[in-house]
Amino acid sequence: MTVHLFLGPTLAAADAAEVLDAVILPPVAHGDVYRAAQRGATVIGIVDGYFEGVPAVWHKEILWAMREGVHVFGSASMGALRAAELSPFGMEGVGAVFEAFQRAELEDDDEVAVAHAPAAYGYRALSAAMVNIRATLAAAAARGILRPATHAALLRIAKQLFYPDRSYPRLLSEASAQGLDPDELSALKRFLPGGQVDQKRADALAMLRAIRARLEAGLTPKQVRYHFEATIFWDSLRQAAAPLGEPLAEPGEGSWMQSALLDEARLHPVAYALARKGALTRLLSRALSDEQTPRPLDEEVDATILSFRRARGLLTAEAMEGWLRANGLSAEEFARLMESEAQVAAVQRWAAPHLSAHVVDQLRLDDLYVWCWARAREKQRLLEEAGLADPDLAAAPLSRGELLAWYIERRGEGAAPRDLAEAALQAGFRDEPMFLRALLREYHYVRLRER
Repeated sequence: MTVHLFLGPTLAAADAAEVLDAVILPPVAHGDVYRAAQRGATVIGIVDGYFEGVPAVWHKEILWAMREGVHVFGSASMGALRAAELSPFGMEGVGAVFEAFQRAELEDDDEVAVAHAPAAYGYRALSAAMVNIRATLAAAAARGILRPATHAALLRIAKQLFYPDRSYPRLLSEASAQGLDPDELSALKRFLPGGQVDQKRADALAMLRAIRARLEAGLTPKQVRYHFEATIFWDSLRQAAAPLGEPLAEPGEGSWMQSALLDEARLHPVAYALARKGALTRLLSRALSDEQTPRPLDEEVDATILSFRRARGLLTAEAMEGWLRANGLSAEEFARLMESEAQVAAVQRWAAPHLSAHVVDQLRLDDLYVWCWARAREKQRLLEEAGLADPDLAAAPLSRGELLAWYIERRGEGAAPRDLAEAALQAGFRDEPMFLRALLREYHYVRLRER
């Protein structure tokens, strides 16, 4: 019997292959179950699937597949959702996430949704699933790390975050900003490295083991009792379904295209000068990386991908695929680009302690030195006169979040950073405390000048 599995960020294909011999496919989308059945699948296991942007897998195609004798299992993510909805018709759900949806303890799709990297990176999750956060916080509460009130507050904070923004560092940061007990948060932070519960992965593996056991026991074709109605909408799905796993059509690329692009850029000197400086940085970063700087870690590449997609509104698969097409990139080429971008950031961090004198020289060459120095002297004078030369956030009339919002509004360009740590990195400061001090000085200086 042939098993087709739809996997993505929940479970790596290599890990699935250790448990079950199966055809591994990308996250399921509209029409994919129909195509898998047409290709001869006798068992279909759904773990991951697309939720927005790309049309989700249709209930009707699952019902049709089961009517055709195919056993359909679901678990962990999209599979758990569809299994909870279709279990009365014979779809088989496995795992704690499925059971929670079936009992209506969970109802929202965002409970299992995550942002993830492209296929070239194995769909690595770039955010934490709400169901995993729930399981982890429950484990921490059971260990006595969290009091019931703190446990409930953390769940509320996590649930209020947009699903691509959910992560344990972000959760701890938001909880601290909202005044939760710092001792409990510190204990939770110590617990997390070894205590995180990946409920989705556990459920996916449980589904694979359940399928294997059923196969070993001897699985006959699926039998159902419902009547399948072939509507005009069903006919449209059948007609529109393309071959399963068909790659995106990528635009051609040749030397004439590169030449034409460069011609256009060179005719706009300011844009070309900025692009040329950036290209030089990338070239030097690659050269230095071979000799002096480490390769970026997987989590650094993941953070780069998520930041890139968030800044451009590419959080849905459809938006991402459209951007790739428009920019003439395959998923693999995009993955290499993000590796390069993470490497640039790594080199910039490595170079930061040695860069200051060269930046000052560049300010002289750009005719900005005189202006910067005059403003710095005036700022210091006004702040000293007001007793604010070394201001403290506790004495400021606004919170960290309000200070960041003020900075973003005044900056008025570029992708808005999510927090002070990201803003510090974007602005070129060594660390967050250094950036926070400079930002507080700027805030008070602007207010003094306005007076």
